[in-house]
Amino acid sequence: MTTLIFGHQNPDTDAITAAMSWAEFQRQLGNTDVEAVALGKPNAETQYVLDYFKVDAPRVVESIPEGGHVMLVDHNEFQQSVVGIEKLTIDAVVDHHRIANFTTAAPLYYRAEAIGSTNSVICNIFKEHNFEISAQLAGLMAAGLISDTLLLKSPTATPRDKEILPELAKIAGINLEEFGLAMLKAGTNLGARSDKDIIDGDAKSFDMAGQSVRIGQVNTVDLDEIYARQADLTAAMQEEATAEGYDLFLLIATDILNSNSVGFMVGSGKDQIEAAFGQTFDGNNRIDLPGVVSRKKQVVPQLTAAFEG
Repeated sequence: MTTLIFGHQNPDTDAITAAMSWAEFQRQLGNTDVEAVALGKPNAETQYVLDYFKVDAPRVVESIPEGGHVMLVDHNEFQQSVVGIEKLTIDAVVDHHRIANFTTAAPLYYRAEAIGSTNSVICNIFKEHNFEISAQLAGLMAAGLISDTLLLKSPTATPRDKEILPELAKIAGINLEEFGLAMLKAGTNLGARSDKDIIDGDAKSFDMAGQSVRIGQVNTVDLDEIYARQADLTAAMQEEATAEGYDLFLLIATDILNSNSVGFMVGSGKDQIEAAFGQTFDGNNRIDLPGVVSRKKQVVPQLTAAFEG
């Protein structure tokens, strides 16, 4: 039986490339019956990476037969995983997020580090086993790290990430600044994306004090593009929140050039958002989030604390 390896729903670059790098680690470990798959199609940024390194996108899966064996990368919370995850056998998790809503019936391999990307964790594991990282794989791993840390500009970037990324870039034979900026900008072409794709392209669901909270994030080099579409985006958020039962849907638009964000919302939770960030919504239903670029480190913990009071 093939063990499927995948990242979270609405996969970003780290989720998809981490599945591929963990599958390669498993193969070098001797576990050859594994396959890296994805819970969604690659976004524009990820597709740029796959094309650059001449790699096919992983097969997209929507369901897995009950009892199947899986390994999770870049997530652990069940609401972010494949439908029916609780009926599957989870053999391993490699992650760099908080641990929540996760339980298994059997022992498993679990590796989580407070580090910038899942690929950083996997790189550490490769080194611990003295396994080979090919030029192509190094490029994919570097891309995941670049994506999650915004080329090391995010506060999630640790000293270890700053050691790993140049090492991977050297193996891959890429210029970090040139490749990194081109890759990040490839993901900011909003004109070619639908409203639903923008709000869901990088969105995750969380349980915060019993409230279902959906947090989406979109990168841009021009916030005016987001402002021009705010009414349509908000309408799409409201439609999805109603359909899926979200109490709050918060969309964060991040200016990757200036490392600032702006958020807008539908649903309940305005007071908690304002308390979490020490800012207030303006007349356009926007809240400035100066210096905020990381959902994992600068949004989820603060908002969770605000909901829990």
